[in-house]
Amino acid sequence: MPLALNLQLDAPRLTISRKISCKWSRHKLQSAEMRPNNLYPRYIRPRVMEALVDSPVVLIHGPRQSGKTTLSRLVGDELGFAYLSFDDDVQRAAAQSDPVGYVADLPEQVILDEVQRVPELFTSLKTAVDARREPGRFILTGSASVLLIPRLADSLAGRMDILRLHPLAQAELAGTDAGFLSALFGAGFKTGVVGQRLGQALGNRMMSGGYPAALTRTTARRRTAWYRNYVETLVQRDVRDLGRISSLDALPRLLTLAAGQTACLLNVSDLAAPFQISRPTIREYLTLLTRIFLMEELPPWHNNRLKRLIKTPKLHLSDTGLAGALLGLEGNALWNDRALFGQLLETFVYQELRRQASWQEDAVFFSHFRDKDKVEVDLVLESGSTLAGVEVKAASTVTSDDFKGLRKLQSAAGEFFRAGVVLYDGGAVVPFGKNLYAVPISGLWENL
Repeated sequence: MPLALNLQLDAPRLTISRKISCKWSRHKLQSAEMRPNNLYPRYIRPRVMEALVDSPVVLIHGPRQSGKTTLSRLVGDELGFAYLSFDDDVQRAAAQSDPVGYVADLPEQVILDEVQRVPELFTSLKTAVDARREPGRFILTGSASVLLIPRLADSLAGRMDILRLHPLAQAELAGTDAGFLSALFGAGFKTGVVGQRLGQALGNRMMSGGYPAALTRTTARRRTAWYRNYVETLVQRDVRDLGRISSLDALPRLLTLAAGQTACLLNVSDLAAPFQISRPTIREYLTLLTRIFLMEELPPWHNNRLKRLIKTPKLHLSDTGLAGALLGLEGNALWNDRALFGQLLETFVYQELRRQASWQEDAVFFSHFRDKDKVEVDLVLESGSTLAGVEVKAASTVTSDDFKGLRKLQSAAGEFFRAGVVLYDGGAVVPFGKNLYAVPISGLWENL
């Protein structure tokens, strides 16, 4: 939908609203056509345009090589933004030596790329925004989470809209409308044949991952090399910027161990065991890996009606292509290791839903459900006052027993429960009771 213009807005805000509105329909048409210059459409782009209408500062953060610079420059070129990068040594040195003067000399509208590398700049940006509080002045990008860097996040609190850009979702790769979340929270699932069994092709899809640069590699071996070099570069570059690490060589090994435990309950003691490093230090290293978007902790869901819930978070790698490269796996090897296949499939589904949620109008919060009897639901999604559950099954058949955790979650959530889904490698949506469905995994990116 085009952004509505508010005629009561002041002149600067009205101008940028008109700019964005005029280009909105053009963007939608372009996304539907063949992508130009091998660029995939990024479905979060409307959220960026929307944020620029009412926010002085818009931050796009996410892992390196996920497409932040490309997205920000595409938006910025349309709206007349200048571009500066703090990966440039000269720009970074100038900003660090005189942040007040540097900000004062910036163009009216500017993209500041990799802004986490110059934390000295945030106070000056705050001062500039407070002196002239107009929307759409700054687009910032960052490869480290400013939400975990208090002095950066606090300085622009109330002035900055923060958007997370993930690697490519399967829907973006396919160029299809992803309707899974809409069906989950509102429209419901229509029963019948809607997809196809993927079989071994699912493993290949998981091992390809979602990083644009990796997907340009024509062979699995070349993609693996890219991912390994990617991790090494991040450790040597971004981790050094974020904290003093005594054992940098331990971080790639720790990330590889974490890849083997993806979709499992976080166990810091197990991760620390192979190292001559204290458990608290390993915990700090995990936090650093989270801050550069290489891994995530999925919190446990809780409810006052249930007293015996597990309160430990789950560990997930940020991308299954990255996890596979760290573990030395390709599609065929993964397909034959069914236990690991199940773990990585759960992470694959979680990350796909996280990516789809990033461009939804309403916020979606993720957690997992597990009690002391080991009854569990892989993913609990909450939006507004409603709740839904998703269980992931690495098989082409589904039975009533597969809904045990979802039924318990349904009972605990009561009237707030919207739907429960078992995702499986099949080809049809099948009902298993009130608001309970078996849904093909391919339904995550194919039209339901």
